[in-house]
Amino acid sequence: MPAKNNAGSTSTASDIDVTWHALSREEVLKKLNSGLEKGLSSKEAAKRQEKYGLNQLIEGKKTTFWEMVYEQLNNFVILMLIIAAVISAFLGEGVNAGAIIAIVVLNTVMGVIQDSRAQQELEALKKMASPEAQVLRDGHRVSLPARELVPGDIVFLETGNFIPADVRLIEAINLKIEEAALTGESVPVEKNAVSVIDAEASIGDRKNTAFSGTVVTYGRGKGVVISTGMYTQLGLIATMLQSVEEEETPLQQRLDELGRTLGWACLVISGLVFISGLIEKGDILEMFMVAVSLAIAAVPEGLPAVVTISLALGMREMVKKNALIRRLSSVETLGSATVICSDKTGTLTQNAMTVTRIWLDGKALEVTGSGYTPMGDFMDDSKKVDIHDFPGISTALWVGTLNNDSHLEEVFEEGNKAYRIIGDPTEGSILVAAAKAGAQAETLNAAYPRSGEVPFDSERKRMITVHTVNEPVNDDLSPINRKSEKESYVIAVKGAPDVVLKLCNRVQKMDNTYEMMSDIKRKEITSANDEMTKDALRVLGMAYRVVSAKPDEVDSDSLEKDLIFAGLVGMIDPAREEVKPALLKAIGAGIRTIMITGDYPNTAKAIAESIGLLRPGHKVRTGADVDAMSDEVLQTEVDEIDVFARVSPEHKMRIVNALRAQDHVVAMTGDGVNDAPAIKAADIGVAMGITGTDVAKETADMVLTDDNYASIVSAVEQGRIIYSNIRKFVYYLISCNMAEIMIIFLPTMFGRFLFPEAAAHGLLSPLEPIQLLWLNLVTDGAPALALGTEKGDPDIMDQQPRPTKEPIINKLMLTGVIVQTIAITLTTLIAFAIGLKRPDPRYAETLAFTTLVFSELIRAYTARSERTPILKIGVFSNKWMNWAVLGSGALMMLVLYVPFLQKVFNTVSLGWTEWKLIIPLFLVPSVAAEAVKYIVTARNKKKAK
Repeated sequence: MPAKNNAGSTSTASDIDVTWHALSREEVLKKLNSGLEKGLSSKEAAKRQEKYGLNQLIEGKKTTFWEMVYEQLNNFVILMLIIAAVISAFLGEGVNAGAIIAIVVLNTVMGVIQDSRAQQELEALKKMASPEAQVLRDGHRVSLPARELVPGDIVFLETGNFIPADVRLIEAINLKIEEAALTGESVPVEKNAVSVIDAEASIGDRKNTAFSGTVVTYGRGKGVVISTGMYTQLGLIATMLQSVEEEETPLQQRLDELGRTLGWACLVISGLVFISGLIEKGDILEMFMVAVSLAIAAVPEGLPAVVTISLALGMREMVKKNALIRRLSSVETLGSATVICSDKTGTLTQNAMTVTRIWLDGKALEVTGSGYTPMGDFMDDSKKVDIHDFPGISTALWVGTLNNDSHLEEVFEEGNKAYRIIGDPTEGSILVAAAKAGAQAETLNAAYPRSGEVPFDSERKRMITVHTVNEPVNDDLSPINRKSEKESYVIAVKGAPDVVLKLCNRVQKMDNTYEMMSDIKRKEITSANDEMTKDALRVLGMAYRVVSAKPDEVDSDSLEKDLIFAGLVGMIDPAREEVKPALLKAIGAGIRTIMITGDYPNTAKAIAESIGLLRPGHKVRTGADVDAMSDEVLQTEVDEIDVFARVSPEHKMRIVNALRAQDHVVAMTGDGVNDAPAIKAADIGVAMGITGTDVAKETADMVLTDDNYASIVSAVEQGRIIYSNIRKFVYYLISCNMAEIMIIFLPTMFGRFLFPEAAAHGLLSPLEPIQLLWLNLVTDGAPALALGTEKGDPDIMDQQPRPTKEPIINKLMLTGVIVQTIAITLTTLIAFAIGLKRPDPRYAETLAFTTLVFSELIRAYTARSERTPILKIGVFSNKWMNWAVLGSGALMMLVLYVPFLQKVFNTVSLGWTEWKLIIPLFLVPSVAAEAVKYIVTARNKKKAK
């Protein structure tokens, strides 16, 4: 466990106990044997991980094998069975006692296996949901699971990131961290990497340290990991308050209630059966066992475990389709989604921004190439030109490259050279365009090293960086206009064109000179911006100023004075090819999609029209329009608005609330820190797995591992399939169990009227207790599990969203349950009546038992869909169902024809004569199920007309 020294500092797992905040940056790096240039090597990191362990909190106590066994046995009905077995053994019925105990053991084993599988599935999903960290390893910045961090790792911190471990800061640029999880202080703490703090300082006063689990709310920084896992400050808290949070979905709660209701009802019926049997002079032990066996057969005890397995398997299928579900309850909600509020960039589009046009001084150059490969040409009126002939254009690219936090990296994928952007794709596209012009970001940054910055935020809509001019400056690297050698600092500004333009009093010309800004020039720039946005381009304005004295980077107002407007850079993020068919699928499923973006209305409209999202006659509205609407007006108009442009995260909250006020079930996407409230407010919060911040991911119900809109639609479809499969085996189990109840209840209560021959043979029930238990174990369980693996009805995305308050047993299912109960009960009792004509009473029980078993097994195929005929979905298309039915059928044949088992189950061998009689009978329930589907389908078609 972590140790705490007298100075109040937590040690690592090493032999040294260090107050890291009381050391300088250099001393910390030296003690940890780490460096800012290359970080740790992979080999060294592996050694340290072996020493310190994984960077994760030790989970609470897991359920042991014996605890799972106890949970299976700690059941009223199971205890009754055990008592019945003991009584049987005491009375000399050793075979029956052994059979009952064997079934109890098998039932327990199945339950333990089911619980173990569910736990393993959920643990695997939790591991997949672990956050990532940006780390310097072997001299390269890489993304690693946070659990792989070790003391000495150099990590990069940006706005929105969770701090992955306890970190001594090495660099802090306007860095603010919210530490309420540790200190209770809601105001973010300003951090200072240079400072050395008193060894006795409390956690809240350690300005040079960032703690695991806290959140970066502003700025960026860099630090060295000093403590991991249970040795962090968060780990100390976890040690004292270790708990495991288990989640039960509303669906599981409703199923539990259903199980309890059925349980009590069955106990009452079992009691009536027992009393009735005694009245009919039946054997007390036999009637006791019949009553108890009926209870165990009638209650679907395995239902919660089956549901958990189905949910876990379904969630794994979602992972394969790039949707990671973080909360089980979201699976249920997905099937009810009526609206998807989607970001544009990266979700509806490829998130591979490419600069295609640069405008300055009335001239627009087109840029060829796509993606992040730095290969392309500059075109003027469709003719290739030399960029050096347009120094003003170069200035715009140079400013955008300096004012940039992204990195263009060369990588090898499957042996082929490729390029990737680490950071914001929009910024990355500028780096690529600059590289096409012959400038490398590394060279420019060496010539103009950054000395200060004011990071971008969604309210200011701009970013400012300050750069020192190194001497001498190569002309090819420096198109930036300098009047004298004394001008040693460059202020670079990048942001929304309208915002940047307001800050400029001068404008760059194509020959790299500048003139004073006039109203005519402002209108020209605004008009050029509008033209570019009409072509669905995202446009950024570039501006700069050269000064002699080093500016105060904290005072953003002074940095933004007297700027020179350096041009407009337009880029496009093309729509994903798979989005358009996914939109059509969503529309067919009754799901509406709304685009919510920070882009300009023209850009948003053009993309929305190109993919078919903007419906004829529907509206595009801006954040300003939303501000002008009251909540009531927004609720009225929201159904007619398909695109919201130029919105802030605050607007997203109002949109979500307006939709929910109209009884919509809303899925909301987001990636930023400020998106978290809207993500949380939505019925289904969806975070971007690639571009999303840790805050957004932790808040969301679902994380898209590919940031793709089509994955949301796939997840909705899978959510519908999972819920549909749960309904299928609930329907199957309930209908089978209700039939079993009636098969025992009716002859026991009214046997003297229904089957007078039975009394002559001493039969009070068509089935033996051991047969009922066998039904519960073999016939019901395996097919029910197989139903959970169904791939879904072919028309599942042609159905309207399910009402959220719809009960599991709705009118359609209730009708099916009633029909199946009648069909199975009637055919089984007819088989029983046929058998009573034989002198050996075992024929009656065997015919009833066999008819019931095979009617339920064959009927399982029809339960594979509530609406679609079995011939349409393919009778044998579910291989797991085939194996389940074949296996259960084979076991039943053993019970019928193996002499030893015949004695245990009180059966006799059936000949072809008997099979000819019962085959038509056990097909009746399946025919009835298909008839109900036909009637329901015909009625729905009639209503649709």
